[in-house]
Parts: sequence; structure tokens; C-alpha cells
Amino acid sequence: MHPTRFLTAFASTSSSSSSAAAAATAATSVPQIHNSISEIADLYDGFILDQFGVLHNGKVPLEGAPECIRSLKKMGKKLIILSNTSGTAVSALSKLPRYDMDPSDFVGAVTSGEESSSRYIRETYGNADGAADGAQRPTRRAVFFTWDYHDDPNRQKSYLDKCGGNIVPANSVEEADFVLAHGANVWQRERIEDFTQLEGFLQQGDLSSIEPILEQCKARNLPMVCANSDFIVRMPDGSTGYMPGNIAKRYEEMGGECKYFGKPDPKPFRACVEMLGLDASRVVHVGDSLHHDIAGANAAEIASVLVTSGIHCEELGTNFGKLPTDDALVDLLHKSGHTPTHIVSTFQL
Repeated sequence: MHPTRFLTAFASTSSSSSSAAAAATAATSVPQIHNSISEIADLYDGFILDQFGVLHNGKVPLEGAPECIRSLKKMGKKLIILSNTSGTAVSALSKLPRYDMDPSDFVGAVTSGEESSSRYIRETYGNADGAADGAQRPTRRAVFFTWDYHDDPNRQKSYLDKCGGNIVPANSVEEADFVLAHGANVWQRERIEDFTQLEGFLQQGDLSSIEPILEQCKARNLPMVCANSDFIVRMPDGSTGYMPGNIAKRYEEMGGECKYFGKPDPKPFRACVEMLGLDASRVVHVGDSLHHDIAGANAAEIASVLVTSGIHCEELGTNFGKLPTDDALVDLLHKSGHTPTHIVSTFQL
């Protein structure tokens, strides 16, 4: 195993292709490559942790992650989850035991479903807390792209309750007030048993079953709220899963209006820092997406760790637990335009 080192090839390519000022900046932000999290643990007091691709794959914990959590906790580190899940923080924490992790080891969780999107919906369409006139707003209906309720019977209800209690799934586009991209495998109607599968989207990213619905929504100029801005995740079997961010992106391409929530917006990162009660200079974010995790951490001006065994694994031509080549890293970082502070293969000590 090699000791901690800088990705020097990144600095040289940045220098050769940039102005002198840009090259000087690049030289001060060259990522460090590490064999494990243990090599950076002493540098930070707080760890903001992504879920998918870092802690687990949606089915089982990733190798070494539960042990890493417990070790960091014993070292006195403060831990918090930051996720683009459209579920609530309570829901995110309640699922940790299935991945051999103790919710009490975490200060808490910040999710796009609770921290941002549900609050916006509550204030814009729902029964906002502390409304000036104290009046109850009428029922508002959403074209509701979500998850099959069989996977988690309470997921839809808990989220909609957070939105103000008066938001219900629309039975048709014609009766809808807005569009809500909350999940990626069903178009849910008001009765829980009444839904349409979004055939081919979650597994292949095929939007052909969704585009006709979006066209109707655009014809009515319905605004969209994207409660989970992720584009892809790495599924338990290693395949790619396509997320609601792609639905929102396509709606924008069609001329629709969309408001996104979650990473890479810096606000949830700052919310995590505040919950940790630490100075931002002592906090690091660990994630596997350059476009969401690293971009958001950079925008929030906190340090970051890119886990290469996550969603960029195939692009980097590597396998779980194996660091990619320097050339592959340099190419991907330049392509994305986002630079992490640190690079590891997995979230392990």
C-alpha cells in the first residue's frame, strides 16, 4: 500500500491548460489520495456522510462502513447523515440498524425531503406553520412521481404530512396544481392502490413512459418540485439506478419550470455544520458523487472526500476497494469540473 500522496498529475494538467492565475489556484487544491479514512481522521472533528455508495448500497452495508462509524465515534468524532433522499430525517435514521449501524452514533440527519423540499411545499402550497391569517388552505393536488408503497408503506404519507397535511396525489394532470418528483418508479394517484408503473425508468433511465405525462403538465404550465435531485445511484447488484433528478431535468428541457432541492445546494451542508456545532474548517463531507457531494461541499466551503467505489466506479474503471489510476482520476475530475480535498476507494479505516 502507498502512503498518502497528492494527485500531482492533476496539478500539472491544470497548469498546462489554464492561465497563470488559474494554475496557481489549482496548485493549492490538488486532491490527496489515501488508502483509508484513518489517514485523515485526525484532521477533522465532524463528518458529514452520504448514504448510498458510502455507507450502504440500499440492501446491505458496504464492507467496512459499520466498523468505520463505530471507530470514528470512539475517537470522539461527531457524525451526521446528509442525503438527497426524499424521505424524512427520522426515516433515514430508523433504517440504519438494518445496515449494522446505531442511530445514536449520529448527531442526526439532514435530508432534502425534510430540510428543503417539504418546507417549500408547505410554505407554497400547504398549511404553512404560523400562517399570518391562521386559515387552513384548501386541498392541493400534485402529479406525484414517487416510490411503490409496497417498498415502504409509510414513506409517501410521512412525506406528504411534512408538506402541510393538505397535499394529496392528483388522479389526473387536469386536476393538479403542481408536479412533485419524489421517487422514480410509480405515478401515484389519491387511492394508495391506484398507481402506474414508470416502466423502464428506474433500471434503464428510459423516459418514454414519463414524457407523455410531462408534456401534459407542460401544456398546463404546472411548476415542478424535485424532492430528490440525484441523477443516478449504484444499485445493490452493481447496476445503475436512475433517480428523480432526470425527470426534473427532462421537464426543464421541455420548457417546464422546476425547483430543485438537496445536494449540490450548499444550504443543507451548512445545516449539517450547524447541527454538528463545529467550525466549518473542522468538518469534512464524505460522498461518492462529484456533481452532488463534491460540488456541494465546495460551494459550502468545506473539505470533501470522494469515495471512488460509488457511482463513478465504472467511469474510473475500477472495482470496490481498489483505487483507480491517476490518469482515470485526472480525466474524470477535469470532465466534472469539481475537485475533492481527499480521495479514498471506500469508507473504511
